[in-house]
Amino acid sequence: MNIYTPLDGTIPWVIQAAILAGLLMLTGGLLVRSRVSGEGAGVLPDEGVTVRNVIEVLVEMLANLAQDRIGAEWRKFFPIVGTMFLFILVSNLIGLIPGIEGATSDANTTWAWAIISWVVYTWVGIAKHKQKYLVKFLGPSFFEKEMFGRTIHFRLLAPIMLAIELPLDIARILTLAVRLLANMFADHTVIAVWIGLVPIGVPAIFMGLGLIVSFLQAFIFALLTMIYIGLALEDPH
Repeated sequence: MNIYTPLDGTIPWVIQAAILAGLLMLTGGLLVRSRVSGEGAGVLPDEGVTVRNVIEVLVEMLANLAQDRIGAEWRKFFPIVGTMFLFILVSNLIGLIPGIEGATSDANTTWAWAIISWVVYTWVGIAKHKQKYLVKFLGPSFFEKEMFGRTIHFRLLAPIMLAIELPLDIARILTLAVRLLANMFADHTVIAVWIGLVPIGVPAIFMGLGLIVSFLQAFIFALLTMIYIGLALEDPH
């Protein structure tokens, strides 16, 4: 029995969980906006641990990481990476609460975000380099020759490299989705088992570890997406 049960026959629980995560993110954003809007507001941080302080720390951490991994164009892609990180983090965290499951415990969510990540960095590479983006899948150029007013690169291993590199690139979807799903499903399952066996004391230990796992999985997912975007922006050669 969980909070999604009453509507589960009408709206799948994973959709309800995703909506809940989205509402929590929206609420957090509105709270931060209310604290920094107005003349002179937002200059100094709040006292103690507040929603604003936590979100500002997370955003600053992600922004610094994006600058390092993506480069000068990081601002263009930061909104999608930041949304990805916060949604996964919030979903992971609410999954630690008894009676509430996080959307990231369902394969539909992890596969959806993994596909979004792949589509984003692939689109970035194609938009940046056009047809030259395919060069990254063709292997090294052994020699080049001027022909018809153009420099022709002879990539003798292109058929073999294409057969290897293209599936490996698509396999990133699998690794992103399965890593997140396996870790969060296992973490939430362990906590649920201990709550059933020893309701007091012991589950708190695993919930503490779950906080670390929840953050790390969201961080790794966002980090890998930044790395893939950075690689897509690099000139293929």
